[in-house]
Amino acid sequence: MNIEQVVRDAMIAVAEISDCKLVTPIEAQTVLLESGLDSLGYAMLVGQLEEELGLDPFTEMAITIYPSTFAEFVAIYQQGYDRKLA
Repeated sequence: MNIEQVVRDAMIAVAEISDCKLVTPIEAQTVLLESGLDSLGYAMLVGQLEEELGLDPFTEMAITIYPSTFAEFVAIYQQGYDRKLA
């Protein structure tokens, strides 16, 4: 499964639902706080990804530092997904 694409698609879907405008393109070094989603949008994104992937790495892995870039966000989900499959 391409976790980066799943995250990207979920961001687009959440932006549409929450009437936010994402910056384009979303790249690896895109700063999350400058991506166009607000805090509610990120809460919705985490919920959407939990539904799609069956995991919330922020609670399951006790992550205490929130990622600042898109690549860091994807890496956390990739790590969580890999642990789930192991």
